[in-house]
Amino acid sequence: MKYDIIIIGAGPAGLSFARSLGETSLNVLVVDRASLSVLQSPPEDGREIALTHFSLASMKAAGAWQQLAVNDVSPICAAKVLDGNSRYTLDFNNENTDLDALGYLVPNDKIRKAYYEVVAGLANVELLTDTTVAEVGSDAHHAWVQLTNGERLECDLLVSADSRFSGTRRQMGLPVSIKDFSRTAIVCRMEHTESHHQTAFECFHYGRTVAILPMTGNLSSIVVTVSSKDAEKVFNMSAEAFAADIEQRLQGQLGSMKLYGDRHLYPLVATHANQFVSQRFALIGDAAVGMHPVTAHGFNLGLRSQESLTKEIKEALSRGMDIGSNRVLQRYQRRHMRLTRPLYMGTNIVVGLFTNDHVVAKAARKATLRVANNFAPLKRAITRKLTEKRVARPFFLPGFK
Repeated sequence: MKYDIIIIGAGPAGLSFARSLGETSLNVLVVDRASLSVLQSPPEDGREIALTHFSLASMKAAGAWQQLAVNDVSPICAAKVLDGNSRYTLDFNNENTDLDALGYLVPNDKIRKAYYEVVAGLANVELLTDTTVAEVGSDAHHAWVQLTNGERLECDLLVSADSRFSGTRRQMGLPVSIKDFSRTAIVCRMEHTESHHQTAFECFHYGRTVAILPMTGNLSSIVVTVSSKDAEKVFNMSAEAFAADIEQRLQGQLGSMKLYGDRHLYPLVATHANQFVSQRFALIGDAAVGMHPVTAHGFNLGLRSQESLTKEIKEALSRGMDIGSNRVLQRYQRRHMRLTRPLYMGTNIVVGLFTNDHVVAKAARKATLRVANNFAPLKRAITRKLTEKRVARPFFLPGFK
């Protein structure tokens, strides 16, 4: 069977890419090992996605945002960064901007469901579920996919969106840089008696990091990052002991706390492919770049990647060019590499500094927070990167605190 484009992976990156091609003449196939019922109603996995304003606009344009219920979306109106036991905070808010919020928090499973719903009705997109890819390859004329059931599918362009540990990336010979942080994130939801005031907290405590992301009502997403050797011990704490520990680490700011649902474990490994393309083959989403979650750029970069590739494909179509040609794919690679490489390296530097408990690193951490808090151009630049929207320039430069 022959298609114009085959997409491996029906996660948000793969489905958003398919949706972006919905108004074209291209015949698109999306292949995923999950069942149709899982795509239609994804299980809750504990992950809450912080969406930038770019991602918000992208989801609205795709129609996916409109599929979300009101209670699925929680605005992040402020963010605070703390170091160690100090009460000094690096503060971000929208008081000096034209933004309604810095970003928006949405459960990952709700995003996946929303994108399935906008793709399911597309006439030019076919979904092949409960299907595993055994082998992939390409030559100058076409790419191909061999399924475990023996069926062989061909296409002009093969696109992988099959996670940061992409098997198809390896088969196509694309090298990848891997950063194993030897740390594990324990993710859960917690109820609390005091309001979070739509404020996110990133607490870089010594030996442990705790992030609090505001959900609707008095509910927050909690991300506890610990050394992988201690992860099982923390994960297996009783619900009462775990809640008491978080409550103590937050110094009672959210009042009394208790678990709401299950806890989930995620080892922290970042990846960045050294190449995003090869012959009639391209990577998008986490298969291209898998970020550490501290700066919340992972999902947002995934949307960026599919948008950049879509732009090049539509430009090629308008000029009657081969959509799988090296010229088209190299233009995508240059665009996405310029965006992702600095963010990837910068994020890893931040993680390295704020998880290093050496006395020199501790001093550098505290100095970094104060400089970022009080040097207006730097703070505007950070806010712009976090929100993916230009912020208003204040009429004054605050003095150092």
